[in-house]
Amino acid sequence: MKQKNYTKHFIILSVLLVVLFFVNISLGSVSIPYDEIFTTLIGGKSTKASWEIIILNFRLPKAITAILVGSGLSICGLLMQTLFRNPLAGPFVLGISSGASLGVAILILGSSVFGGFLLSASISNISLPIAASLGAFLVLSAVIIAANKVRNTMSILIIGLMFGSLTSAVISVLAYFSEAEQIQQYLFWSFGSLGNLSWNEIIVFILIYSIGILGTLSVIKPLNSFLLGENYAKSLGINIKKNRNIILLITSLLTGVITAFSGPIAFVGLAVPHIARLFFTTSNHKILIPAVAILGGIILLICDGIAQLPTSEYTLPINAITSLFGAPVVIWLLVRKKKIYI
Repeated sequence: MKQKNYTKHFIILSVLLVVLFFVNISLGSVSIPYDEIFTTLIGGKSTKASWEIIILNFRLPKAITAILVGSGLSICGLLMQTLFRNPLAGPFVLGISSGASLGVAILILGSSVFGGFLLSASISNISLPIAASLGAFLVLSAVIIAANKVRNTMSILIIGLMFGSLTSAVISVLAYFSEAEQIQQYLFWSFGSLGNLSWNEIIVFILIYSIGILGTLSVIKPLNSFLLGENYAKSLGINIKKNRNIILLITSLLTGVITAFSGPIAFVGLAVPHIARLFFTTSNHKILIPAVAILGGIILLICDGIAQLPTSEYTLPINAITSLFGAPVVIWLLVRKKKIYI
């Protein structure tokens, strides 16, 4: 009976995701009818060539990116909250996002300190994702090494937070010696963006995302056992160290690639797992993982639609919208339900 209800929930959420996907594509400074969008997406010819270019080269990649980013961050948040058994844990607690931010900061702000090479490199579009990926990888390596040195999972959480503080301090020093134009460029990147990816970048994004999802599905049983503590997990024959490293690697991989391509996007990874638990009233990760993935995509599509300011040429920072729209919703849900399943 319970499974039947969850099946109904998944059908409703999936339909809502598809509807919002089409609505998101229709929004923007240029109004495009839904029948033209559908015709273009199935391979037909639009009545206006400009509409076809806008849909295929700009709006469709942005909508796909929104789903990938929203679902990826939400899954990372669920993994971190389960591993650390902490409802305030999110995808950025390991410092991976801070490492990506540091890579971009060194590229943009470091030209004032390190000079010519970084100044010329910061002009290239591909240089930002590469710099962010390198920064995330360095912090990931440090976290994995630290995870193998300590036995207590909470110690890893503290180490991740310290890495975040350390990278923030370095970024502050770089900003102090930078010019106003460079600080503004870095600030705009930190706002987050869903609409700057080419199709080649999206293909790379999907490949790395798929690896992360397959890895997540492989640790469903360990995740369920971690909810009752590491001692209980050991009694079930779960290899704590191995599975902990896998979870850390998956989270780092997804968080790193999302930050590299879209910038740091707040709120989603922290809040969506709580929203999923409130709607599904379960702690079974076999149900929660697809639930947070779909809900994350839905919420980021909604936030991106609001950020578009329909019929306007202006676009608000997605980072601001996710918090402004999402935080009150979570507060209302928690006050109404008064219970979190974790």
